[in-house]
Amino acid sequence: MDLRDAAGSTALLTDQYELTMLAAALGDGSATRRCTFEVFARRLPHGRRYGVVAGTGRFLDALARFRFGDAELEIAAGFLDAETVAWLRDYRFTGDIAGYPEGELYFPGSPVLSVTGTFAECVVLETLALSVLNHDSAIASAAARMVGAAAGRRMIEMGSRRTHEQAAPASARAAYLAGFDATSNLEAVRRYGVPGAGTSAHAFTLVHSGADGEHEIEAFRSQVAAHGTGTTLLVDTFDITRGVALAVEVAGPELGAVRIDSGDLGVLARQVRRQLDELGAVKTRIVVSGDLDEYAIAALRAEPVDAYGVGTQLVIGSGAPTAGMVYKLVEVDGVPVAKRSSHKESRGGAKRAVRSARDTGTIVEEIVYQATADRPAPDGYEVRELMVPLVRGGAVLDLPPLAVSRELVARGLVSLPWEGLKLSDGEPAVPTTFLA
Repeated sequence: MDLRDAAGSTALLTDQYELTMLAAALGDGSATRRCTFEVFARRLPHGRRYGVVAGTGRFLDALARFRFGDAELEIAAGFLDAETVAWLRDYRFTGDIAGYPEGELYFPGSPVLSVTGTFAECVVLETLALSVLNHDSAIASAAARMVGAAAGRRMIEMGSRRTHEQAAPASARAAYLAGFDATSNLEAVRRYGVPGAGTSAHAFTLVHSGADGEHEIEAFRSQVAAHGTGTTLLVDTFDITRGVALAVEVAGPELGAVRIDSGDLGVLARQVRRQLDELGAVKTRIVVSGDLDEYAIAALRAEPVDAYGVGTQLVIGSGAPTAGMVYKLVEVDGVPVAKRSSHKESRGGAKRAVRSARDTGTIVEEIVYQATADRPAPDGYEVRELMVPLVRGGAVLDLPPLAVSRELVARGLVSLPWEGLKLSDGEPAVPTTFLA
């Protein structure tokens, strides 16, 4: 596994009611009943046609560290009885977990994760599972739409300054999973092996100002001296036309790239491309950044842009900061159970899922069926099982590296019907059929 989250217990990354339920269950004997919980989204965020499963690896890494030491037990003892505190001291998940591989697409009702064990050992994992999967899947789903809109151009994640410091590396990981090429976040580089990228901000240009005025050219000279002509120079601190001219004067026609961070990016990209070509810097790339989302990226598709730097909109899920997944009890001692609350219904019974596709690879349907039933017949289509074992008897199984999950996302996006890649509002790309 390439998962190296910050060390330490994850046991208190939970809601108090998980532990008060545990205490009551230990008291009435229901704690030992064999149960299955499932993670799924009842619906996709508004306008979305697919989702990307992300965070599975981070959740399993956190599961291995879900332990109650003295510091954690001190908090728990403030509201729990001694018997429950003693149970938590010895807590180890001993059950089984199956789910969609990280990087797989999902749709409404897809059983993204299935957790089986005693009620007690499963119920305390709800908040941890949902906080990781909801965050990472939301970021990855937004990132996949942005990658699609970019149509093969380089994508750099640079949203660290617009989110929580611990969410930043997780966001970078999810974005890379979905097809981004690099991140500005060095903790994501260290922890997950995501390629790093970044050169300078406006402050570096401004710090070269003096009483006698602006010295943009000195900033450029300094950066090129330190990092070579292949660096990226930020050219819009003052006048962008002068900035481009000075950048090429300093670095020469082999300048790696210029970055534009403000203004009408389409108009400026055309202007800068024309100027670079006239100056002989025909291979110098143009990087744009500045509150981009998938719609802005799509609007720039016809412009001479070589790379996008995306920050705020990525780390907030581009308007959908959570995937809306829930963690519901679906089976107790082999008997299906289901919630019937209005607009919050669940379907009872442990489930499995297959996805049917044409021989061209295009997805036709997602089929969710009872785990005890026979696998649905192909019916003329190619049928692929979606769920894989992740944990057996409490032991986390070997997971594919992030690069493999990244390839799975790319293959999944290619397999969608063409309308599934539209950015406009619409129904999920494929229907989900539930077999009784």
